[in-house]
Amino acid sequence: MVEMLTSLLQKQFTFMREPLQVGLKLEATICFLATGNFNQSLQYSFRVEASTIRKFIPEVYKAIIAIYEDEVLPSPKTEKAWREAADRFSSRWKYHNCLGAVDGKHIAIKMPPNPGSYYYNYKGFHSIVLMAVADTAYKFLYVDVGAEGGASSEGTGNNRSLLDAVEENRAGVPQPEPLPNEYHPEPYHFVGDDTFSLRA
Repeated sequence: MVEMLTSLLQKQFTFMREPLQVGLKLEATICFLATGNFNQSLQYSFRVEASTIRKFIPEVYKAIIAIYEDEVLPSPKTEKAWREAADRFSSRWKYHNCLGAVDGKHIAIKMPPNPGSYYYNYKGFHSIVLMAVADTAYKFLYVDVGAEGGASSEGTGNNRSLLDAVEENRAGVPQPEPLPNEYHPEPYHFVGDDTFSLRA
């Protein structure tokens, strides 16, 4: 990872200072992600001022996304790619014309300033919502994170960019096709629990 991220994270040497190593930035960021704690132990563990750590963590996030997004989150964008995802559901689970399994998860957060009820969810804590579509190997095909936890799961699911793209025919979803041994075309679809309403 250090080698992959170096081109985006390595700062230049100057006569004023020696830049932090990319490996140190990555390790501190991973420790922060693993614990969720930004306290003095992080500062003392890496012997770097807290203000400096706060500054480089978002830079590391952006670099990781830029380098690994297409490899780790290869969201289908063409009919061929969606059909491949559906074929995997057919061959593994014998469930046909399925593009992916959709679900949401409340990610606990500290209460933002003056949040009202926007982030307070029905489970009794403040959160943002992670919405995801997974394939048969439990790998993400699509992720959307950041919706306020106070929105219902259904409301959140019904207002995400993937749904908008599907309904506006911008997502590359294939046209309806017959199921095996059938003649009547059936639409391709996503499967989810009863939190998500059926939509035509």
